[in-house]
Amino acid sequence: MSTSSRYPFTAIVGQDDLRLALLLNAVSPAVGGVLVRGEKGTAKSTAVRALAALLPPVRTVEGCRFSCDPAAPDPGCPDGPHPADGPGGERAARMVELPVGASEDRLVGALDIERALAEGVKAFEPGLLADAHRGILYVDEVNLLHDHLIDLLLDAAAMGASYVEREGVSVRHAARFLLVGTMNPEEGELRPQLLDRFGLTVEVAASREPDQRVEVVRRRLAFEDDPAAFAGRWSGEEAGLRERVAAARALLPRVRLGDGALRRIAAVCAAFEVDGMRGDLVMARTATALAAWAGRTEVAVEDVRQAALLALPHRRRRNPFDAPGLDEEKLDEVLRDAAADDPEDEPPTPPEGQAPEEPGGGDDDGPGPDGGGGGRPDPGDGAGDGSGGLPPQRTEDSGAPAPEDAPEALTGAEPGESGGGTPRPASAEQQAVAAGEPFRTKVLSVPGLGAGAAGRRSRARTEHGRTTGATRPEGALTKLHLTATVRAAAPHQRARGRSGRGLVVRRDDLRQATREGREGNLVLFVVDASGSMAARRRMGAVKGAVLSLLLDAYQRRDKVGLVTFRGREAEVALPPTSSVDAAAARLQALPTGGRTPLAAGLLKAHDVLRVERLRDATRRPLLVVVTDGRATGGPEPVALAGRAARLHGAEATASVVVDCETGPVRLGLAGELARELRGTAVTLDELRAEALTGLVKDVTDHHRARRAA
Repeated sequence: MSTSSRYPFTAIVGQDDLRLALLLNAVSPAVGGVLVRGEKGTAKSTAVRALAALLPPVRTVEGCRFSCDPAAPDPGCPDGPHPADGPGGERAARMVELPVGASEDRLVGALDIERALAEGVKAFEPGLLADAHRGILYVDEVNLLHDHLIDLLLDAAAMGASYVEREGVSVRHAARFLLVGTMNPEEGELRPQLLDRFGLTVEVAASREPDQRVEVVRRRLAFEDDPAAFAGRWSGEEAGLRERVAAARALLPRVRLGDGALRRIAAVCAAFEVDGMRGDLVMARTATALAAWAGRTEVAVEDVRQAALLALPHRRRRNPFDAPGLDEEKLDEVLRDAAADDPEDEPPTPPEGQAPEEPGGGDDDGPGPDGGGGGRPDPGDGAGDGSGGLPPQRTEDSGAPAPEDAPEALTGAEPGESGGGTPRPASAEQQAVAAGEPFRTKVLSVPGLGAGAAGRRSRARTEHGRTTGATRPEGALTKLHLTATVRAAAPHQRARGRSGRGLVVRRDDLRQATREGREGNLVLFVVDASGSMAARRRMGAVKGAVLSLLLDAYQRRDKVGLVTFRGREAEVALPPTSSVDAAAARLQALPTGGRTPLAAGLLKAHDVLRVERLRDATRRPLLVVVTDGRATGGPEPVALAGRAARLHGAEATASVVVDCETGPVRLGLAGELARELRGTAVTLDELRAEALTGLVKDVTDHHRARRAA
C-alpha cells in the first residue's frame, strides 16, 4: 500500500489510548505488542495500517528474504551466511497482515519435504513471520484465530525467532516484529493465557459526542474523494510525529528506571493480584517508553500509572465472565501508599537542551495532528493525563465521554403473552432469578467421529493430534507420514535407478498423515421460561447448571446458542456465537411467566440448527432442552411438541432433556420428550457435577446403541 493511499495516522480523531499504545510499541518493540478490543467501525485497522508510515526505514542485506541487517546479520539466516558490513539497501518498514484462515505453513513457512528426502536440501519458503521481521505483524480478529496458530505467533514474538520443524528437518530464522491484534469481544474472547502474552491492551469505542463524529465523517469522506491530496495536507504532522518516534527511540537507552519506580510497579501488580511476573516486566518497559516519549531521562510516577492502565486490565481476568478493567481509585491509592514508603522522590531529568515536560502532556502551542476524546479522560478537566504526550487535535477538543464498560441491561425484551406475541412484558412475568453457583462439569461430548473446527470436546479428524493413518494428499502436503512414504517409494528403487544410499522419492510416493484430535461443537440450549418454571429454587438451579455448561463450552472452544420459550412463542435469545459471556448475560436477565409453547421452542431450535448446518456443515450440534415437559397453549400442544421433537430425532441430533418437574406426583413428560428426541433425560435433582458426568456417558452410550441396532 502506497503512502498516499494510506489514511494518515495523525488524521485519526480521538482514540487516545489506542494511538498512545501503538506509538509506545513503535518506540520500544520490547513492550510486547498491543491487543485492541472494541466494537466494529472504531478505526482499529485504520490506526494499525497507518502506524507503518511512522516507523523508520529498514536497511537490509541485498537478496536476503529474511531482511537481515547488514550491520548485524543473523548468523543462522537460511539465506546466509552474510558477510559483516556487506552491501545493503533500504526499504520502508512493512505491515504484514495475517488472515484468520491462514494455515500453519503460511504463518511460519513451508519446507519442501520431497526435496529434503530425495536431495537432502533444506528448501524453505518463508512465511508471514519472515515477511514481518523488523516491521509490523497485524492480526485482525485475533480471537477467531486457532489457538495453535496464536501460540506459534506469540512464541515467535517472545523469542524473536521462528522455528520450523518437519520430520527431523529444522529451519530457524529471526522474527522480531511489532505485534498488533484486534478483536470484537462480541465474537468471543481469548483465553487468559493468551491475553497475558500481549504487552498492552486498549478498549476502543465510537464517540457519543456529535461534533467528534461529524469530524470523523468529514475527514473520511475527504480522504476517499482524493487520498493523495488528503495525505498531503497531513504530511507535515506525519513528518513531525515520525521525527518524534525516532527521537524517543534514540533517547530510550538513556532512560533511568529507578528503584522507586520499580517498587511502585511491584506494589501495583501485587495489589491487583497479577499472576506471574510478565505484568511487572511489561509495566517497567512501558513506563520507560512513556518517559522517552515525553522526552525525559527518568521514569515518573505518572509513567507508572499510565503503564498500569495499559498493561494490567487484561491480566486481571479470572474467568471468561470477568470484564477487563482496572479500578483507578484503587490504583491511585496504591501509588500514594508506595510513595509514602519511598519519600525520596527525585524530579525527572530532561535531556540536555530540552525543557521539562509534564507527564502525559503535549505541546499545547499550535495545531497538532491528533484528536482528544474517545480515550480515557482525566477525572478533572479532561486534559493531558490520559494522552501520554500525544499532540492535541487540529480542531477543538470535543470532550467525548468515556465508553461505559458494562453492557446495557437486558430487561423488558422478552416476549409476553399479550399483544399478539409482540415482545412486551406481561403482567404475569416474574423478575429474573439469579443463577445458582456454577460448578465444574465433565465433558459433554457428541458421539462418533467428526471433522469440525479444532476444539477440545468431541473426537474428530483434525490437523493436530495423534496419527491414526495415512492417505494420498489432496493438494499441498501439510503433514508427512514418513513411514507410509518410505513404504510407497521402496518397491520402485531399482526401476528408478537408485545407486547410492539415498532414497529416490517421487511426488506420488508422498503420504499425508491422518490425525485424530478434538473438535468444538455447537451447544444449543432450549430453555423453558414459562410460568411453570417460575419457582426461584428451580430456576436458580437451572440457570446455575446452564452457566456451568457455558464455562465448560468456553474452555472447549465451542459455539453456544440460547433459545427460550414462554407465552405464545419462542425466541432466539442469542444466535450461535463464540462469546459465552454474552450468553451468560442473556441467561442472567431471563425472566419467566406465561404459558408453555414447547413445540414453538423445539421448532425454533430446529430452524437455528438448519441454518447453522448450511453455514458450517462440519460443526456438529448438541441440543440441551431444559423443561418440565409440559406443553400448553393452542390446539393439541402435546401432539405438536411430539412432532417437533421427532424432527430432531430423525436428523440424529445428539439431545439431552433436563427434567425440571418437581413434587410428589410427576407426569414423566420430560422422559417422553427425550424418547421422541431419541435422546436421554435427567431430573432437576440430578443437575450436579456427578449427575452431569453420568449424563455424558448416557448420551454417548445411547447413540452407540442406536447405531449398533
